[in-house]
Amino acid sequence: MTIEQEQQFLYLTTKGWKIGREHRIEIWFVSYADKYYTMSEHREKAHWVQNIIHNSRVMFTVNSKSFEGEGQIVDKTTDAKLAEKVSNLMHTKYGWSDGLTVELTPYKEQADS
Repeated sequence: MTIEQEQQFLYLTTKGWKIGREHRIEIWFVSYADKYYTMSEHREKAHWVQNIIHNSRVMFTVNSKSFEGEGQIVDKTTDAKLAEKVSNLMHTKYGWSDGLTVELTPYKEQADS
């Protein structure tokens, strides 16, 4: 089990699409294939998801390591295998996986450091 799998939360910062203020949340996550995945219980209605829809640039912190990167919604119809894998990982880690999957991809230069 990796440190990321042991950690319960990551801290995600998005830029508010209406006012432009930073919005930081603590959220469950899993890591898979050098990316991080979260789930939104309130799907597209969640403010942080709306922020990512309007501006995909995000910052996030996992186990005191900070990243800048991109956030995007995982489309369960076009990327069914990935959505299923992440759902299974979330269910194994938290016993819950009913939500909209969001992928967080660190920018390459930071992911290697």
